[in-house]
Amino acid sequence: MRRVPQIVEARRMSMRAQTQTNTSTTTSTASTDEEPQIDFNLLDPIKLSLCQEQMADQYRHTRISSKKMRKRVVQKNGECNVSPSNVAKRRRRYLQDIFTTLVDIQWRWTLLVFAMSFISSWLLFALVWWIIAYMHGDLLPHHLPDQQAASNWTPCVMSIFSFTSCFLFSVETQHTIGYGSRHTTEKCPEAIFVMCIQSITGVMIQAFMVGIVFAKLSRPKKRTQTLMFSRNACLCLRDGEMCMLFRVGDMRKSHIIEAHVRAQLIRKRVTLEGEVLPFFQYELDVGYDIGEDRIFFIWPMTIIHKINENSPLFDLSAHDLLREKFEIVVILEGVIESTGMTTQARSSYLPNEILWGYRFEPLVTFNKELGEYAVDYSLFNNVYQVNTPLYSARELARLNSQESTPEREGENSRSSSRQQQIGQKEEEGDDEDDQESSIIPVTPLTPATPMSPLTPMTPTSASGTGSCALDMHCASAACEDTNATQPLLQDHNHV
Repeated sequence: MRRVPQIVEARRMSMRAQTQTNTSTTTSTASTDEEPQIDFNLLDPIKLSLCQEQMADQYRHTRISSKKMRKRVVQKNGECNVSPSNVAKRRRRYLQDIFTTLVDIQWRWTLLVFAMSFISSWLLFALVWWIIAYMHGDLLPHHLPDQQAASNWTPCVMSIFSFTSCFLFSVETQHTIGYGSRHTTEKCPEAIFVMCIQSITGVMIQAFMVGIVFAKLSRPKKRTQTLMFSRNACLCLRDGEMCMLFRVGDMRKSHIIEAHVRAQLIRKRVTLEGEVLPFFQYELDVGYDIGEDRIFFIWPMTIIHKINENSPLFDLSAHDLLREKFEIVVILEGVIESTGMTTQARSSYLPNEILWGYRFEPLVTFNKELGEYAVDYSLFNNVYQVNTPLYSARELARLNSQESTPEREGENSRSSSRQQQIGQKEEEGDDEDDQESSIIPVTPLTPATPMSPLTPMTPTSASGTGSCALDMHCASAACEDTNATQPLLQDHNHV
């Protein structure tokens, strides 16, 4: 990959004169409605560089046309742009899960339900108390509270004049206010039973509504308001591979525990049978197999998707990015440190929000005065331009494989020549050893040769002398062979 710009730069000046004649033609073509068709199958580095220059000019002047895209599936703030319709028995299904329904609805409706639940319970039990008083005769003119002493009448509930008095008694009973003027008597057992039922009902309504309000206040969905995604995604080279980059950040000091990231590509797909899948979801690998999707989320992180042969973006070029219709949905999940609840933040990128040939600026610095790392969130969305080829990752891999083939052949030829030189030196050394061993005479033992103390000097026969001489000949030959191979080993190490 690094040799491609060098080859192109070396021969660019010689091809500049030829390209100037085609500049006017390219400009007129770009001004028309039809887009220039550029052959990305060209593997010649010089021709590919010329196509790259033309595509760069087109990419800069026609980016605005790529904004005519379909609507998002996931909004930038994470809301799903999906509305179900024609659902059978929809209201009944929502009422069966009333708690989740009340948690999901807007606050104005939750507060309305909160108030109506208490008011309706007060009115309902006020009606019950009025019926009890009416059936017992407490509402008769001569049984009213101001006439009860004269008529010696004991009502079911003291100080009940009308329905208004029953409503006030209902509120006092349900919330255990007890002002003291109204209370039940032992005259009516049904009044005692209704008082117990209303007290239990009031506690249940309070617990239910407080639980709904608390669930809405402590929803992990609100935690996503402090989780940030970069405004744009970037496509550039990293470690010689085409990669898609996007940035995530958390502005709170309380961190997200077990944070991990996912990414999916939503686009149309046609099966082998001709079936059209308009919103097929492709998984974009962000390092799941090697654990790179799980991040230590203490400062903004740049998430990387390597565009290889397993990526659905393997055939995507800069020219295709202007025409393709797809959406990349990114998801950040983790556990809230303060509450222990799981939260999920979402965002998405359309093709016109993916910058080809850009990288994110670093935003983490060390403050020597404070002795801590500082994060400048004003640089969170800042990018800078880098040299990036405008062809797809597949064409880039094919071009690099062809560029690496001559280098490998040269290395193989150099290594084979070295092996041949080493082999020739070894053969020459073996020939010299054979010649030296062939002229070594068979000599008897000399006084200079050390004798073993275990073999005394005794007269030997011809056969014994021959064997001894033969052994000494072999030893001397081995010694000569060792001395002869030492220069060869030195030459071999030098090579």
